[in-house]
Amino acid sequence: MQHTAELRPMTPEERAALPEVSLVAPMYNESEGLDQFFETVTPILDKIGPNWEIVCVNDGSRDDTLAKLIAHHERDPRIKVINFSRNFGKEAGTTAGIDFSRGKAVIPIDADLQDPPELILEMVQKWREGYKVVLATRSERKEDTWVKRHSALMFYRLISAMSEVHIPKNTGDFRLMDRQVVDTLKKLPEKTRFMKGIFAWLGFPTTTIYFERPARFAGQTSWNYWKLWRFALDGIFAFTTLPLQVWTYLGAGISLLSFVYASVLIFRTILNGVEVPGYASTMVAILFLGGIQLTSLGIIGEYVGRIYKEVKGRPIYIVANSYGIYIDD
Repeated sequence: MQHTAELRPMTPEERAALPEVSLVAPMYNESEGLDQFFETVTPILDKIGPNWEIVCVNDGSRDDTLAKLIAHHERDPRIKVINFSRNFGKEAGTTAGIDFSRGKAVIPIDADLQDPPELILEMVQKWREGYKVVLATRSERKEDTWVKRHSALMFYRLISAMSEVHIPKNTGDFRLMDRQVVDTLKKLPEKTRFMKGIFAWLGFPTTTIYFERPARFAGQTSWNYWKLWRFALDGIFAFTTLPLQVWTYLGAGISLLSFVYASVLIFRTILNGVEVPGYASTMVAILFLGGIQLTSLGIIGEYVGRIYKEVKGRPIYIVANSYGIYIDD
């Protein structure tokens, strides 16, 4: 059977039946745990009411994730499917799911069940109390390795010290956002998407619930240390210009030390005569200043590279086809 996209205007009946909650689940090679994900999530959403949707984004999976998603959509049309033309990354997948969601409240969630679906009911309750954003924050990171725990702690401390935007510690994409927040989020056009920072930048009345994150149910994470490092750099360069500004102060400090050292040499020459400069000290100075210059050029290059991406104006993602997704007229 040939499936095609259903990008068409909504009927008045469909508009009246807009979902109360939209669950957004970006997926990459999640075939192994997909059935368990839906078996766990759908009974919880049913407790909220009959009007809900799950917007699944297949981010160029290499297994049969797409085929299984289509099968679930055919069994329950409330499960929507967006299929990318290739792998664009989790941030793009989350962005697409939010863009196409229609719920009064939107909740991004990981498909590996490490974001406990049981918290959805508590999130919805907080939302109905009047909060526009409900954060789900890990109370501890026991499931992570020592290196990952401490590098994450160092990252949050660093970005909190450098950025004017407060990014909540140990808080991922798993959160509830009111439709007003989502509509505001969709106005942000930037191509390099550090979603944690973008979510935090929006503001709005916020509350937090805490949980212990369980182990991954099935499959393996696609995040390695290199990807985490690049992800951390995206967060730093997207929300602070301090790495650029610091070279002004570092350069001024080195110039001041150079002036002091030159003054010392002048007085020593007056008192003791001319000394033959040492080879070692000369090489140390050259290598030190050369390293400083290359590091500063590298940081400038990171910012210029991101400017280059923004100026090109390429889309954040490309949808190859979709199932159950409508456009508004």
